[in-house]
Amino acid sequence: MNSYGLRNLFPRLFPRLTWRRVNVGKTIYLTFDDGPAVGVTEWVLDVLKEKNVKATFFVVGDNVKKHSAVMQRVAAEQAYANHTYHHVKGWSYSVEHYLEEVKLCDEIMEQVTGSSVSTNNSRRLFRPPYGRIKGNQLKALLPDYEIIMWDVLTGDYNKHLNLETAFQRSCKETRSGSIIVFHDSYKAEKQMKNLLPRYIDYCLANGYTFEWL
Repeated sequence: MNSYGLRNLFPRLFPRLTWRRVNVGKTIYLTFDDGPAVGVTEWVLDVLKEKNVKATFFVVGDNVKKHSAVMQRVAAEQAYANHTYHHVKGWSYSVEHYLEEVKLCDEIMEQVTGSSVSTNNSRRLFRPPYGRIKGNQLKALLPDYEIIMWDVLTGDYNKHLNLETAFQRSCKETRSGSIIVFHDSYKAEKQMKNLLPRYIDYCLANGYTFEWL
């Protein structure tokens, strides 16, 4: 099955997760995972500011602690949400340990920014690292969090990525309500810097509006 088929199958299999927004016209949702990272995140914020584009940053608590000044800029300019404290794979953790990871990330976000909930989206959002979350973890989180997945995965974390193929595929897969994943991390830096400006320009030229989740 191709990627288009899979991205339509997963929402049917896991309907309690948010894969895209519906009935939003030509609005799309740009997201960044795994930051903040000194240098990389500021570069992303500069691009977003230059192009007047909104995005939601799913931050790792340990990185928030290490790079608090960068996190404060994220909070001042864009939206942010929880991505666990140590970027853990849910499949490998008990529900108690996983919930502690989420709690710790909320606590450090509040310590650094003044709130664990971004004023730019006002929702309590969570994205499981690697998209891996067990049923009991999901059940425990859903009363308090909207679990955000994605509709377009750029693949920028792959250092061997064919950039032109990735760009064309990401553009082709983008549709109304899409949630798009990039990474503001050192691992993804080179690929992301190549893809992001071109992708934003393509979407703007095709009438899409970027909003916070």
